[in-house]
Amino acid sequence: MTSLLRRSSWRYLTAHPAQVGLAILGVALGVAVAVAIDLANASAERAFRLSTESVTGRATHQIVGGPSGVPDSLFANLVTALPTGNQRFLATPVLERWVSTPLSEGRTLRLVGVDLLSEGAFRPHLAALGATGREFDLGPFLTEPGAVALGMETAEELGLEVGDALPVAVDGQLRELQIIAVLEGQEERGSQALGDLILADLATAQETLGSLQRLSRIDLILPSGTDSETLVTGLQRRLPSGIRLLPAETRTNAVAGMLDAFQLNLRALSLLAMVCGTFLVYNTISFSVVQRRELLGRLRVLGVRRREVFRLVLGEAAIIGCIGAVIGILLGIVLGSGLVHLVTQTINDLYFQLTVRRLVLAPTVLLEGLLLGVGASIVAALVPAREAAATAPRQALQRSALEGKLRRQLPRTVIFGIGLIAFGALLLWPAGSVLLAFGGVFLLLLGFAVLTPAAVIALMRAARPLAYRLFGLLGSMAARGVTASLSRTAVAIAALTIAVSVTVGMGVMIDSFRHTLVRWLGHTLAADIYVSPTRPGSPGAAGAPLQPEVAERIAALAGVDRVNTLRSVVLDTDSGPLRLSAADLDERGRDSFDFRYGERNEVWQQMAQGAVMISEPFAYRRGLAVGDQLRLPTDAGPRSFPVAGVYYDYGSDQGVVLMERPTYDRWFDDRGFSALAVFVQPGTDVDSVLAGVRRVAGPRQQLIARSNREIRQLSLEIFDRTFAITDVLRLLAGAVAFLGVLGALMALQLERGREIGVLRANGLTPRQVWKLVTGETTLMGLASGLLSLPVGWVLAMVMIEIVNRRSFGWTLQVTLSPSIFLQAVLLALVAAVLAGLFPAHRLAATSPATALRQD
Repeated sequence: MTSLLRRSSWRYLTAHPAQVGLAILGVALGVAVAVAIDLANASAERAFRLSTESVTGRATHQIVGGPSGVPDSLFANLVTALPTGNQRFLATPVLERWVSTPLSEGRTLRLVGVDLLSEGAFRPHLAALGATGREFDLGPFLTEPGAVALGMETAEELGLEVGDALPVAVDGQLRELQIIAVLEGQEERGSQALGDLILADLATAQETLGSLQRLSRIDLILPSGTDSETLVTGLQRRLPSGIRLLPAETRTNAVAGMLDAFQLNLRALSLLAMVCGTFLVYNTISFSVVQRRELLGRLRVLGVRRREVFRLVLGEAAIIGCIGAVIGILLGIVLGSGLVHLVTQTINDLYFQLTVRRLVLAPTVLLEGLLLGVGASIVAALVPAREAAATAPRQALQRSALEGKLRRQLPRTVIFGIGLIAFGALLLWPAGSVLLAFGGVFLLLLGFAVLTPAAVIALMRAARPLAYRLFGLLGSMAARGVTASLSRTAVAIAALTIAVSVTVGMGVMIDSFRHTLVRWLGHTLAADIYVSPTRPGSPGAAGAPLQPEVAERIAALAGVDRVNTLRSVVLDTDSGPLRLSAADLDERGRDSFDFRYGERNEVWQQMAQGAVMISEPFAYRRGLAVGDQLRLPTDAGPRSFPVAGVYYDYGSDQGVVLMERPTYDRWFDDRGFSALAVFVQPGTDVDSVLAGVRRVAGPRQQLIARSNREIRQLSLEIFDRTFAITDVLRLLAGAVAFLGVLGALMALQLERGREIGVLRANGLTPRQVWKLVTGETTLMGLASGLLSLPVGWVLAMVMIEIVNRRSFGWTLQVTLSPSIFLQAVLLALVAAVLAGLFPAHRLAATSPATALRQD
C-alpha cells in the first residue's frame, strides 16, 4: 500500500507541473531573500571581525587614554617599572587612524603603526608576513622615511607596486608614503585581514599622523587565572591619572553590538517573503487535496489509513520545500552578492567604515535556508494534511465538504485569530527585547491572516448589492464566487494582504521618520555654514582637529557674524566607546536643541555649572534620566557629571554626551576643535561667504564646508540609501504574494472548469466568462487592499512606537500620508488583476464540452 501511495503521489506531482512549479517558486523566492540577507550580514560581520583582528590580534587587555591617546613614554615605563618573575606580561605600542587616498574617491585605509620587534606574540599574521617575491626586509622598513607596507589586494585595487608613492590625506592634510613592500597573507584569512591595512613602523606612523610621542593604545597579553587578576590590579595602581586598563574585547563587542538591531531588522523583514511563500505552499497543498478528493476517498474505502494519507500530503510538501529551498539557496547567493553592497553602504553611513570585497558562503546560513524552506513547507501543509486524513471516505467524495467545514469553523477561527493577536500584543509588552517585539509582530500578522476568511465574507456581502447595481448579474456572481471557494481565495487574499500591509506599515514608518528628520534638521541646523576637516572612518568617530590659524582666518572673513565651535571625541569606557562633544554656543546655537526631557532655561543654567546633557538614544541605551549621574573617564581620572537634560538627536543611534566647552577644558587636556558653525551676517550672500571659507584653507588643510541646505540634502540622501534595502525586500515580498494570488487563481481555474462549462452551456459567452473571472480577481484585490489598511496602520504603530524605539532609541512623530494608503489599495488591486488575466483567458477559451468532460 505504501508503494502504491508513493506512485500515486509522484504521478500527481508530475501531472501538474505548473501548479507545483508555482509553489516551488514561492518557496524559492522566500528562501532566496532570507539567505541573501543572512549571507550579506555574515559577510559584513566577517569583514568587521577580520579588520578588527588585524589590529587587535591576541591582546587580552588594552591601555587607553583620553582624546589625545597615551604618551609613548608610558610604554617604556610600563615594561621596566614592574617586577616580572611569575607576573610576566607582554606589551606592544599601537598607533592607528583611518586615512583616505586621492587615488580612489571614497576609499579609506587604516594606517597602523607598530613595533614589529614586539609584534610576534600579538599579531602573527603581521609579524610573519611575506613580501611579494622575497622575504620581508625590516631594514628599509625601519630606516626609510615614510616607508610602509600595503596588502596585495589593496595594492592591486589602487594599481600600486613596490617603489610607488601612496598619497594619503590625514586630517585634511596630504602626506606621501613610500611603498617598500606588498604583503600577502599566508592563507586566505590572512589575506582578507590585510585588506585596507597600511602597515608602518611606529615612528613613521607618528610622524605621518602628526602624533609625535603619542600612541592610540598599548596592547597587553596578560596571563590567565589569579596571576592576571593580581597583575591587572598592580597595573591599574601604577597608571597615571586619566589612563585606563580595559579588556581588549570591550571596544570590539561594543562596536559589533551596534549592528545587532540593524541586522535583526533586516532578518525579520526578509522572513516576510518566506511567510508569503508559506501561504502559497498552503494554497497548493490544500488545492491538491481537494483536487484528489475522489482518489483519496477511494483509497480510504480500500483501506488506506489516516496516518498514511497524512504522511502522503506532508511528504509532497517536503519535496516541494526541498526543491524550492535548493533553488532558493542558489538564487540567494546571486541576490546576496548585490545586497551585500547595500548592507555595507548602510553600515558605512550609520556606524563605521567597512569594506566587503566578497560574499562569504557560510555553511550555517545555507543549512538554515534549507531547513527554513522544508520546515515552512511542512508547517504550511499540516492543516490540509490533517483535513485530508480526518475526512471520512464518504465526505472526501463530496466537493462541498471542505467549504462547508470551513464555514462551520468560522466562529472558532475568529476566536483563534483574536487569540493570536492578543498573544502577539502581550509579547510586545516587555520592554527592551527587540526579538520578542518581532515575535509579537509576526503573531499579529498571523492573527490578522486567520481572520481573513470572516473578513472576506463580510466584505463580499457588503460589496454584492453595489456590484449588482454597477455590473448587473455578473457583478453579483463575482462577489459570490469569491466566497464560494473561500478555502483558497481567503489564503490568496491573506498573503496579498500581509504583503501590502507591510508596505503600508513600512511606508508610514519611513514617511514618519523622514518627516521627523526634516523637522529635526530644520531645527538643529541653525548656522548658515558648517566646516570640518576631511576625516574618513566611522560617522560617529572623533572629529579631526582644525588648525587654529585656519579657524581664525574663517572667523575673520567678511560677512561672518559669529562662529561656534565643536570638539567631538571618542572615549573608551568599560561599556565600550562613548562619543563626547564639547560645544561653545551662543543663543542661536542653544536654540537649535529640542529637549525631550528638561526645561530649556534650567538645562543651560546647569550646563554652565558643569552638568552634561545627553541625546535620547544615549539615555535609552544607558537607562539614564534627568538628575542622574553619568561617570566619564577624564584626563584627571573618572568624574561624575549630573544629567541636566535629554535632547532629540537622529544623527546617531548610539547617542552623544554634550558638555559646554569650559567644562571640557577643565577636565581634558585638549584644546582643539573638530568643527565650526558659521553664522553669516544678515543680508550677506551665504554662497559668497561659503566660497571664501573654501578658499581659506588652501594648501594648509583640506576642509569640508557645506551650507545648511547642502547638509539637509546630504542627510536625506543618506536616509534614502539606508532604506534602499528595505524597498528591495518589500518588492521581493510583494512578488511572492503576487505568485500566491496567481497560484490560487490557477487552482480555481482547474477546479471550476465544470462550473464554467455549465454556465457556457446555458448561454454565457467567453467575453462574459472573462468579465466574471476578472471581476472576482478585482474584488479579491480590493478586499486585500482594504484589509491591508488597518493591518498596515497597526503594524506602523508597532514599528514606530515599539520596534524602532527598542532598536534605535528614537522617538518618531507619526505622519499619516493619504497617498500611502491609496497606493496600497491600488497595489493590491493591480497585483490581483494582473494575476487573474491568464486564468481568465484560459477559462474563457475553454469550450463547454471540454469543461463538462473534465469531471
